[in-house]
Parts: sequence; C-alpha cells; structure tokens
Amino acid sequence: MRITTVAKFTLPLGAALALAACGGAAEEEPAAEMTETPLDTQDLSGGELIGVNADAEGVDVELPETPMTNASEEEVEAAAAEEEPAE
Repeated sequence: MRITTVAKFTLPLGAALALAACGGAAEEEPAAEMTETPLDTQDLSGGELIGVNADAEGVDVELPETPMTNASEEEVEAAAAEEEPAE
C-alpha cells in the first residue's frame, strides 16, 4: 500500500490543526457561586467537608397541589397486562 504525497502532507496537517484547536482556549474564571470558600469548621470526618452558604439565594419552586390517589384494581391489572415480560 503506497501513501501518496498528498496524504503525507494532509494527515500531519490535520493532526496539527486538531491539536491547535484543542489547546488554544484560555481558561475562564468559575462563577462566584461555584468557588470554594473557607469555612470556620474543622473537618473531623476524614472526607470532604460540604458547607452551605446561608447567604446564598435559593430558587423558587412551585409544587403542584394535585392530591395523591391510589390506582384502582382495573388500572393496576391493565398496566400489568401492557408490560412485556423481561427476558
């Protein structure tokens, strides 16, 4: 199998361009909410200490007010009949 002159030139050129595209971006600073802040607590567990910022703003969540009801026997049987047996 012979490699043509064009292939000898284009393969290394493509690899060089791919490497240049990956390594050229400058790193961005993380958002202020995502940076680690020192805590006035000593970690005695030997693991990773997770602290919560009491001054951070939360996200408003609207929960539905739908009452929970049990399924009737007919609905349970119909759902069981629709399921395919696992192999």
